[in-house]
Amino acid sequence: MSKSYQIAVIGGDGTGPEVAREGVKVLEAAAAKFGFTLNFEDYDFGGERYLRTGEVLPDSASEEMRKHDAIFLGAIGHPDVKPGILEKGILLRLRFELDQYINLRPVKLFPGVECPLKDKGPEHIDYVVVRENTGDLYTGTGGFTLKGTPNEVAIQSSVYNRFQVDRCLKFAFEYTRKRNKKNTLALCGKTNVLTYVYDLWERAFHEMGEKDYADIRRDYYHVDATCMWMVKNPEWFDVIVTGNMFGDIITDLGAITQGGMGIAAGGNINPEGVSMFEPIGGSAPKYTGKNVINPLAAICAGAMMLEQLGEEAAAKAIEATVMDVTANKLKSLAAGKMGYTTTEVGDLVASAL
Repeated sequence: MSKSYQIAVIGGDGTGPEVAREGVKVLEAAAAKFGFTLNFEDYDFGGERYLRTGEVLPDSASEEMRKHDAIFLGAIGHPDVKPGILEKGILLRLRFELDQYINLRPVKLFPGVECPLKDKGPEHIDYVVVRENTGDLYTGTGGFTLKGTPNEVAIQSSVYNRFQVDRCLKFAFEYTRKRNKKNTLALCGKTNVLTYVYDLWERAFHEMGEKDYADIRRDYYHVDATCMWMVKNPEWFDVIVTGNMFGDIITDLGAITQGGMGIAAGGNINPEGVSMFEPIGGSAPKYTGKNVINPLAAICAGAMMLEQLGEEAAAKAIEATVMDVTANKLKSLAAGKMGYTTTEVGDLVASAL
């Protein structure tokens, strides 16, 4: 009997529904080929709903999402809504309430994709960043005193407990072992300045590695050095693990080295619960409805979702097909310059499957 999965689809804002639609198209093709069923249910969370109702996210949303096996997201961000309202009220709230404590970001240069790094090709850029997703500065710990006066003070604290650090590190070690490429896990931190938070991370990293993962080589890089080597020698990396703030920064640096936001995908993962997968490029409102946006990041996010669900053969087939499309079909990854419409790119991948 074939497996069946319940998938919540949040198209979101701007071009989000357009790329999500192409992702669903490819997912349906993969399901048909590999013998499983995907049942999609659409949700209208996003800027239009907020402007219409004043509600960012219903209180019942997280419980509703828990009824599904995964969440497939297009994009969040509306030009008529103040920045931060939707991002905090939808993305961060779902991440926290569903305890999606891992943000997984592959950094992989596909063939045929232009790379801004001199003399670097697909053989040089193929690593993964494991970003802790529920702690650090994102907890909102802090506040203002004397707000609006010349003596105003703003404080926002980086907060981690050992439980959060350990479970992130365990995921990273296990992922490195499963990936089985260079079997090297690098901790990205700042122990020379953030002498409390990253002292905790470093001690936990080596204690866990020595005890349970002797087969995995351990490296350490300050975050500024990590940024330099991601540009100069990306081939050094296999898997990088880091905290929420540094992870947010270095993954976007990684994305531009792999060809930009049009190909970058990510997963917000709860290994024991419901995970959410999305393209990284944002809602790109100026392209809304023009059928010119690149859907490959959403399609790759769909492949990540299938891998997390255990459908690894289908996930690998989607990635291989996307690689063929970038190598042999597209003129560019940029919106309006691909040589194909958004719909046609989805058709290329789906039909090639």
